[in-house]
Amino acid sequence: METPVQAFERELLTLLPRLRRFARSLARDAADADDLTQVALERALKAKEQWQAGTRLDAWMYRIIRNCWIDEVRARTRRAQTFAPEEAGEGVGVAGDAEFKAEMHDVDRAMGELPDEQREVIALVLVEGLAYKEAADILDIPMGTLTSRLTRGRQALVRRLEAA
Repeated sequence: METPVQAFERELLTLLPRLRRFARSLARDAADADDLTQVALERALKAKEQWQAGTRLDAWMYRIIRNCWIDEVRARTRRAQTFAPEEAGEGVGVAGDAEFKAEMHDVDRAMGELPDEQREVIALVLVEGLAYKEAADILDIPMGTLTSRLTRGRQALVRRLEAA
């Protein structure tokens, strides 16, 4: 007697050519379609208890493939927006390198002249990009203290950089 899990897996295997064909129609590339099919099969096998016996497994799988494809397209869009093309970085660090180093030296010197409490707040919030709340928690100070130190530190830093 075949168990429900065995029946599910057997039926899934018989659907494989149709699933690959559907994935190919979405991806328009054989390698991408194979990857898409594999991701969808993994997702289906992990969630096989969610499939209702007696319902259409093919429709369930098509929906999974489509959702996986939507996830992939969104991820590709994010990657395209996040990473610049290689050509955009070809001139980085070539022209103006000495000027950049001089500016960084000025910033480093100006940061070194700040009182410790202002320097650490600026380092956490402006340099490391932490949220005010996170920085306040790390430094174990109230939010108001953090914001006043940050304001005073920014002003002092700007004055020192303008003087440089």
